[in-house]
Amino acid sequence: MPKVDVFDINGKVIGDIELNDDIFAVDVNKSAVHQVIINQLANKRQGTQSAKTKSEVRGGGAKPWRQKGTGRARQGSIRSAQWTKGGIVFAPKPRSYRYTLPKKLRRVALKSALSSKVAENEIVVLDSLNLDTIKTKHMAEILKNLNVDDSAVIVIPEKNDNIARSSRNIPGIKTLLVNTINVYDIVKHNKFIVTRDAVTKIEEVYA
Repeated sequence: MPKVDVFDINGKVIGDIELNDDIFAVDVNKSAVHQVIINQLANKRQGTQSAKTKSEVRGGGAKPWRQKGTGRARQGSIRSAQWTKGGIVFAPKPRSYRYTLPKKLRRVALKSALSSKVAENEIVVLDSLNLDTIKTKHMAEILKNLNVDDSAVIVIPEKNDNIARSSRNIPGIKTLLVNTINVYDIVKHNKFIVTRDAVTKIEEVYA
């Protein structure tokens, strides 16, 4: 089992914790991670883009000139695609980009993402994380103590408005609950900060 240090909010090592091999020490499947990230990004798309085809553009009811005898190319409508202000060929229309992937594949990708954070020493386990008030400055100090100077995702076991609201204005920081962790956010952020209780819940759910 991989063993990592446990920190307090002052950045001091106060112990260590053994992580479950089935979650934090699996072989990283890059293909699965890639597929799940592409799936998440596709599912986030609004799909509201739209343009008008030749039949939807206003005007163009009359033939601009007679078929033969003018010396010019034959034209049927001034709203054909080759004309200025004409319609769009194969115009995009509102659609859903959503699709699903097998549950096993998603599970493999999540475990691979978590394992990669452990392998690259980018996981930070906190003994606990509790804030009495909503204070961005206090959260920024905690992150500084943990040597987090870039992006990080903070995983907590249950909803905590003080933590969520204290960190939401800090660039590059995102707070997640155990049941909302996902491959995209884990890979996107450099550090994976998780409380000891959250680790226990993750192992209960995904082991």
